[in-house]
Amino acid sequence: MSETSATTRSGKRADPLGRFLERQGVVILDGGLATALEARGFELNDHLWSARLLLDDPQAIQQLHCDYLDAGADCIISASYQASFQGLERYRSAHRPLSNADIAALLHRSVQLALQARETFWAEFSLQSADAVQPERLYPLVAASVGSYGAYLADGSEYTGGYGLEPSALLNFHRQRLEVLAESAADLLACETIPSRAEAHALRQLLDESSGIPAWISFSCRDDAHLSDGSLLAEVVAELEGCQRLVAVGVNCTAPQFIPGLIEQLRHVTSLPIVVYPNSGEGYDATHKRWLEATDRSDLAKDGLEWLQAGARLIGGCCRTGPDHIRALRTSLLAR
Repeated sequence: MSETSATTRSGKRADPLGRFLERQGVVILDGGLATALEARGFELNDHLWSARLLLDDPQAIQQLHCDYLDAGADCIISASYQASFQGLERYRSAHRPLSNADIAALLHRSVQLALQARETFWAEFSLQSADAVQPERLYPLVAASVGSYGAYLADGSEYTGGYGLEPSALLNFHRQRLEVLAESAADLLACETIPSRAEAHALRQLLDESSGIPAWISFSCRDDAHLSDGSLLAEVVAELEGCQRLVAVGVNCTAPQFIPGLIEQLRHVTSLPIVVYPNSGEGYDATHKRWLEATDRSDLAKDGLEWLQAGARLIGGCCRTGPDHIRALRTSLLAR
């Protein structure tokens, strides 16, 4: 049994982050997926976003995973952020027939692409390391992305949290996908861009019911203290304490200038490792489906070192960051 799939006698999977934190004090995450694919010429301006390439060009996703690993990512995140059962069913009605079994297979494919990229990278890296040219690396992790309900809506509401849903509806939305991904060979789940207290509570309940796969939850935030729905980050994270599946908690796809204050909020309410992977600092116009140039874009390598010193332990990038940013980030964080 490999180190990354090890379980305890109780059946709970061992914390996959521990070996990285013990050895190098930080886990380097990858960068944006859909925006990096768009930078390579793919037109993804529909409600499935990068998940459409699970159907149309899975090799492009696998190659980007490989590129992130080559750039220095310790953990790559699957292309399942926007691949919900509901979203793929909506796509089915408009384009092609997809049964529930087909959709489950696509979710597994998203993880398998990342796993295959890891094996390809590791085989090549091991050969190169044999001549002592390469620096030491740990066997990378694969996280299966669980996107927010707002990602399914594809209207920018993962940055507002204004869903107007009952808690039971959020549970029903997330349950089937989370069950499928929890049964995959991913090392952990990445519950990402969560904008609201209600959605955090729904995910916590489902994680408590899950089969032992560890997970992180990361939130989208409107400023240096509040989730996108206006809830205080510190209060929501405190309410997650005691969830046995959680191995990290933090923020993602949030403006970089808010990250130091958010780390400070987290340090006072959790002993879990803090995860941060903000966007580039550019805003997104959901109405016109375009990115707005920022006058002060983040220098991920420089800022990442400051976030590490402030207390973050999992650090990467989100929208509008790519392999070059992650390469510079790794150099910065591991040269300290």
